[in-house]
Amino acid sequence: MNINLKHIPFSRFGSYLSISYLPKNDYRSEGIYLRTIRGGDDDVGALFKLDVTKNGHCIPFNAIAAETCLCLQAEEGVVRLIYSEAHCLRIYGEQVGLRLSLVTNAYDNAFYYQARSWQVNVFSQSIRFMLTPFIGELDVSAPWDINGSSYVIADFHPREDNGTVEGIIEEFLTIYEQKNDYPTFETALDHVNDEYKKWLENTLPVPAEYEAGRQLAAYITWSCVVKQEGYLPRSAMYMSKNWMTNIWSWDHCFNAMALVKKNPKLAWDQFMIFFDVQAKNGLLPDFMNDQFAYWNCSKPPIHGWTLAWMLKHSNELSKENLAEIYQPLKQWTSWFFKERDVDNNGFPEYQHGNDSGWDNSTLFHQGIPIESPDLCAFLILQMETLAEIANRLHFQMDYEKWKKQADQLLTDMLAYFWDGEQFVAKLAGENVRSGDSLLLFMPIILAKRLPKQIRLRLIEGLKDENRFLTEHGLATESLQSPYYLEDGYWRGPIWAPSTMLLIDGLMESGEEAFARDLAHKFCNMALKHGMAENFNAVSGEGLRDRAFTWTSSVFLILAHEYVNKETEKPSL
Repeated sequence: MNINLKHIPFSRFGSYLSISYLPKNDYRSEGIYLRTIRGGDDDVGALFKLDVTKNGHCIPFNAIAAETCLCLQAEEGVVRLIYSEAHCLRIYGEQVGLRLSLVTNAYDNAFYYQARSWQVNVFSQSIRFMLTPFIGELDVSAPWDINGSSYVIADFHPREDNGTVEGIIEEFLTIYEQKNDYPTFETALDHVNDEYKKWLENTLPVPAEYEAGRQLAAYITWSCVVKQEGYLPRSAMYMSKNWMTNIWSWDHCFNAMALVKKNPKLAWDQFMIFFDVQAKNGLLPDFMNDQFAYWNCSKPPIHGWTLAWMLKHSNELSKENLAEIYQPLKQWTSWFFKERDVDNNGFPEYQHGNDSGWDNSTLFHQGIPIESPDLCAFLILQMETLAEIANRLHFQMDYEKWKKQADQLLTDMLAYFWDGEQFVAKLAGENVRSGDSLLLFMPIILAKRLPKQIRLRLIEGLKDENRFLTEHGLATESLQSPYYLEDGYWRGPIWAPSTMLLIDGLMESGEEAFARDLAHKFCNMALKHGMAENFNAVSGEGLRDRAFTWTSSVFLILAHEYVNKETEKPSL
């Protein structure tokens, strides 16, 4: 692949380092930068600007990135970069050199360490680096100014009698552990290639026409994993290594689903990672990274639906896995009724749009907290999953309790949220009347648990080409709504998670032809426009972050599970 660094970073499995194109701003010039993605998405983490040099001068170059090697190609020569390990960036130059210009802030500094190596201490990003040449020279300029270096420029360049330069940039947090021996650049590249080849082989197969999309999705998911470190109890597949450099507590579910058949251990790590840090009252954090978790909001309880899907589509989960998740999932379910039912009427609320995952949906236009039928639908499925786990673990009383609670919530939900024509959301007991959000169609995930007339009504609304349905899929706000925006986040664009949930609900409802058609639409759109955060519902254009893992995972799931099978006639 030829990876465009303006849209997709160059990174690797396990690494907190990333290389991206960054535009000019108040404190840096336009260019290609080595970044750190530690600490979340408040800062892009720009560390070093990368330039190709000849005889000490920066020269023009083109960045040509593939999955495992980045080439900085100039007319005079080339610099190749690889991540030999998660914390190591190897450098190999022919006829030209590489310049690293630190984005300097207070206290940042560099000094000669030993054996030709220089240490760079980036106070502002809480990280340090060791720069070491193997072949050629390393010249560093880092003038001291009271309590830091006024700037740091490091040049890896060939000797005059030798046209090659080779070196390494090693990242470390505490103690630098120097190796006695390093493999050659080519040997290191072969190792990374082998590692990536295994990942690609374990990526879900798709029909031939979607192979280019599979290749892109495989790279994005592989390169967006960071290793277990700090606050993260397991390896984590971030949403992106562009800007969304965290893991969120519903995004992780879709990534786990795409991994469960071919990479079950990593899939289970993705599913369990938030339950590892679960609060005593059952709450899961909104998101987390290597340095902290954020608790001011939560995400919808799709975990029961996710686990049921994983059990249905894979034989890789064990009884031990189910025993591990049972109590945490039980606490997460109970939390909604204990902590998110302010008026004690039996219907949990979203206290902010972010709690629903649909941050700025028109359901929240009039105020908060909102009682919404999708939340009840998720909880019904979660209770049913708990009942299934209890049955497999021979907890008979729990099995009967969860089944009874699920059935009762379904009865109450239909009486409270269905007005005879449609599902409605409630604010202070009154129907929400702003906008026309696709979120109110999410109860289709209950499929044949719903009365036939309600199920038919929902399907009819989803098929209405004058409302949500476009040639690319289902818009998140009706195109006829006064609140619809082409780039309106959850007020119009097509998203992977809503598409996946609705397709699964339609399949379970017997609407297989329609569900598969939606899967085709989404996969065609992602194949053409990339694995974007979301998509223009009318044009299909990729919007916002263009290297998103849950989009990649949903593409792989849909292309593998729903597109490449024979379409059956719908039956209700």
